[in-house]
Amino acid sequence: MRLGVLVGVLVAVLFAGVATVGVVTKVVSDQQQAQMQAAYTNVSCDAAIGPSVPGTNQGAAQAAKLNDEQRYIISQIIEIGKQRGLSPRAWQIAIQAGMTESGMRNLNYGDRDSLGIFQMRPSMGWGTVAQLQDIPYQINKFYNVLLTVPDWDKQRPGASAQDVERSAFPERYHKWEQMAAHLVENLGQVADMVGCGQSAGLVLPPNNAAAAAIQFALGEQGKPYVWGATGPNSYDCSGLMLRAYEAAGITLSRVSRDQYKNGAMLPVRDAQPGDLLFWAYDPSNPATIHHVAMYLGDGKIVEAQQTGVPVHTRKVSWNEDELVPQAVRPGV
Repeated sequence: MRLGVLVGVLVAVLFAGVATVGVVTKVVSDQQQAQMQAAYTNVSCDAAIGPSVPGTNQGAAQAAKLNDEQRYIISQIIEIGKQRGLSPRAWQIAIQAGMTESGMRNLNYGDRDSLGIFQMRPSMGWGTVAQLQDIPYQINKFYNVLLTVPDWDKQRPGASAQDVERSAFPERYHKWEQMAAHLVENLGQVADMVGCGQSAGLVLPPNNAAAAAIQFALGEQGKPYVWGATGPNSYDCSGLMLRAYEAAGITLSRVSRDQYKNGAMLPVRDAQPGDLLFWAYDPSNPATIHHVAMYLGDGKIVEAQQTGVPVHTRKVSWNEDELVPQAVRPGV
């Protein structure tokens, strides 16, 4: 073969290889985007209410195990809520309370003189014994008390259920959050219960690691803050970030001051989902950093904030006191 022909063949092969790489890269990029979309669209877009994976997966599996009595009571909760013009959030709160207190059964017994779906007590003024065995009465009574709770519709449903029930075990109401959202969507015929549709202005994480870290952190909502804890039952601020990115295959330092060094820095106002935000006693001095949280997009973060406050999501202001002006993108 002549040299000119050989060179021509080699050039053609190289060009084809480059073109193939371009196609492969495009396919991988599309697959990654689809994976991130799938991972993130199951995440709650309402920072006040959670949950991490509402209305699907675990929630559907739990709902499938309900018996006829449980489904009937849930249908009554939804129907009475509709008749009273109450929002789907109220129905969800009542479902979580009923599942926690009685397993959604109209019990004729309970702790001390507690009775019925919500384990209300005649001796505490909830009603007579006969009334607390009457399903519509109990549901209406629950809604009546719920409506007296300040900002009941602006906090996580389990927190509002606790405000009505005043249990010694407040965190247990969160267990049924996913199932309650699923039931409200399906039995209550409510589309997009947690507002994660395209209209919510969803911002996708910049990469798969960020999506995985977000999913992990949101899944820990409701667990208590304990200084020095790194999970799985409790966390401090940096412990939550450590385990979230560990789940994404990225190793972070243990404490927030050192996590500030674990990635690429960018202006905090340019943060994307999965980036870490920091707070310092002197925002211009990283040596004084004392808190870290994960940005979720749309002006929201997930954090383990302080003693007495469980892992939660909330709004963040770029003008917050002590907010460090640089965010960090781990793994970059």
